[in-house]
Amino acid sequence: MAIKPPRPKGPPLNAMRAFEAAARLGGFTNAAEELCVTQGAVAQQIKTLESWAGAPLFERKAQGVVLSRVGQQVLPSVIEAFDAMGQAVLELQQAASPHRIHIAALPAVAQLWLSPRLPELRAMMPEIEISVTALEQAPNLAREPFDLALFYGANADQDIVRDRIFPVCTPALGRKVTSVADLKGVPCLSDAVWADDWALWLRTKAPQEDVIPRGPVYSLYALAVEEALNGAGVLMAHEALVQRHLESGALIAPFEGAVETGQTLGMQLRDGKPRPALAALIKLLLSESSL
Repeated sequence: MAIKPPRPKGPPLNAMRAFEAAARLGGFTNAAEELCVTQGAVAQQIKTLESWAGAPLFERKAQGVVLSRVGQQVLPSVIEAFDAMGQAVLELQQAASPHRIHIAALPAVAQLWLSPRLPELRAMMPEIEISVTALEQAPNLAREPFDLALFYGANADQDIVRDRIFPVCTPALGRKVTSVADLKGVPCLSDAVWADDWALWLRTKAPQEDVIPRGPVYSLYALAVEEALNGAGVLMAHEALVQRHLESGALIAPFEGAVETGQTLGMQLRDGKPRPALAALIKLLLSESSL
């Protein structure tokens, strides 16, 4: 017998993470999206964990996967463990850098709403280091190392402003677009994510007009705004994201009437009381002087 027999190997952590995400989100595809890996990688990780455990964690069916009895039994403990790990990581980061705040934001919000406010925020809070990461989907704040998330949605923890949409263009183009019917003769710019904006506005504000918007579609809303500023067409604008261009006169609203989308630009916060630096930043973002 060996003097120092090898210890049994513990479960692979990445495989545990893949199982938890797939079980919590209801499938391998959603887990792959959250973990930024392929669906095949998630399936392989879970297969590795099942081999280690000696029991299936999912039942594979034609329409997808469902948790096995064993998977259902252990899932609550696994979720609790990863939540605790996320909280521990956050506390470590905050202890090491108490004056650093990491914000996650939709790319359009990061570029068009938050970025113009950063100089003022830095001037008012010179001791705070603010970093920003642009994400297409809101992060899981219980797991990911962000202090604050800024996204459009219907269930924000703290609303900033209601989302209102309406057409905008340059003053020069506005002289050619004096009625909704004139939209037939100009490019109508839109964003791929907000592809239904034009239809919503026309249905609400000009239902009598037979207008089918035609024009370029952009994958980045900030690029669509830039093209509107270049005079490339009429953009269906989200008010909070073009407000500074409206105030400067670079863009105008050629028609009366904004439509509320039912969403808000809002903040998502971690559970619990925010630390002083974050609380101060939130107060500034919500104040009239910052908006």
